[in-house]
Amino acid sequence: MMFRVLAADFLKIRRKAIWFLIFLGPIGVIALQAANYGLRYDYLMEKYAANPWGAFLGNIQFLLPVTILLGIAIIASMVANIEHQMNSWKQLLALPIARASVFSAKFTLCVLMLLISCILLGIGIVGLGLGLKLGTDVPLISVIKLSFYPFIASLPALALQLWLSVTMRNQALPLTVGILGGVVSTYASNMPDWFLWKLPLLTNHAGIPEYSVVAGLAVGIVIFAIGLLHFTRRDVN
Repeated sequence: MMFRVLAADFLKIRRKAIWFLIFLGPIGVIALQAANYGLRYDYLMEKYAANPWGAFLGNIQFLLPVTILLGIAIIASMVANIEHQMNSWKQLLALPIARASVFSAKFTLCVLMLLISCILLGIGIVGLGLGLKLGTDVPLISVIKLSFYPFIASLPALALQLWLSVTMRNQALPLTVGILGGVVSTYASNMPDWFLWKLPLLTNHAGIPEYSVVAGLAVGIVIFAIGLLHFTRRDVN
């Protein structure tokens, strides 16, 4: 049943600006890094001659948390707002479809679209790195981790943003929470490891990025479950 709802959701966003945002995120990150190297190419190549790919990936990693968190807030809001704008929540929930399927389909839609952004980011990283002549020994494992780890660690934020966006007709509060979360993430490196908006930074006291990824996945499932339970038990205007 969820897959039928998911297919319908894909049709609803077919001609929406949301697809522009899916491409804008990774393109923006790559463009900023291209500008960075374009302006300081000789300096950066000389400074990081011992490990040009490592420095390149490190600079990109600095941009990702705020980009992902802001993107999550906007995309979750746009996905939920389709129903709000058309006043179709009551009609949708009156159909012989489980509420859990509706909420799960919205969450899955967001995840799939953001995964597309992650794939585009990985392709862009490799393409730009080769274009900058950083070397043909592309660290593919590091590129894959950089492309997907921050997103997986951001799943709690996605679950929270979708929960707020679906249950609130006025999207001002969900967007405010998302924007503040993105801004706070840039200063969150010294926050406790359990701080939700620190997880995408992949920094923790153990110094193991995978801990943040696993924590993000686990907490994301918990928040999703709470949001799902709340959605199934309340009226949506």
